[in-house]
Amino acid sequence: MKEKDLRFKIVDILLVLMMTVPIILGIVLQVMTEPPASGVQITGARIFFTIPMPLQDFPVTESQVNSLIVMIVLLGFCLYITHGLSEKADLKRQHLAEFIVEKVDSLVKENMGDFFASFTPFIISILALSALSSLLSLFGLYPPTSDINIVGGWAVLVFVLITYYKLKAGPLAYMKSFTQPVALLTPINIISEVATPVSMAFRHYGNVLSGAVISVLLGTALGGLSSMILGKLPGFLADIPLFQVGIPAVLSIYFDVFSGCLQAFIFAMLTMMYVAGGFPEEEYKKKKSQKASKIKKIN
Repeated sequence: MKEKDLRFKIVDILLVLMMTVPIILGIVLQVMTEPPASGVQITGARIFFTIPMPLQDFPVTESQVNSLIVMIVLLGFCLYITHGLSEKADLKRQHLAEFIVEKVDSLVKENMGDFFASFTPFIISILALSALSSLLSLFGLYPPTSDINIVGGWAVLVFVLITYYKLKAGPLAYMKSFTQPVALLTPINIISEVATPVSMAFRHYGNVLSGAVISVLLGTALGGLSSMILGKLPGFLADIPLFQVGIPAVLSIYFDVFSGCLQAFIFAMLTMMYVAGGFPEEEYKKKKSQKASKIKKIN
């Protein structure tokens, strides 16, 4: 397929729009629905509307809407970089797709082993979803990673995977693991098991939220410093936000870009460590070999 083909270009344009339009609509929604405020206000995700439900009403919040935006943008990006794949790799985007897959695949094999080689798509999804959710703050949108409900849902999903692979050797082996290395540590091991998703959620949520809070406080403080120094000047000169130009952008490189991507990487690394570390590989192989020998005897 040639890149100059008209149909190919039309699909490319549609995919680019799929990546950009949701963010633009999110910004428009933010501007139209954000209530007027004076002074410093640090609040959680706003509730747009509530759907009545039999047991409990279901609120549709800013976090959920922005999470949907992130998923649509990521879907458009994945379709874009995989559009027009070929054996010769004529397109630069194909080199980018292959580079991402190769790097994450090597990361998974290095930290989890060959048994978990199929985890590469899941880890890529975690990295992309978490990083882009945090980077939404660059567009003035509320980052879903600043909501404990969103990050908590991710942590629960990872906890289900951890438990699933721990049960690979059987329920008895799983229960026995709580008594290791000695039976006296059983209560502590149970608490540690429950604390795993809690610590993962609060670590990610706390770091992203604290970065957003610090950015707001510093921006407001720099605005006050500008007014204090230039406030006595005549005319429009007193209203120039001198210290709010450039400095917040530099701080945003750390709090919004570096910190957000770092927390995504840490969450993915913890996922790999907990899943692979909890998997009783030797007992699983032993159980599998015993099952295979029983089948042979029956046959």
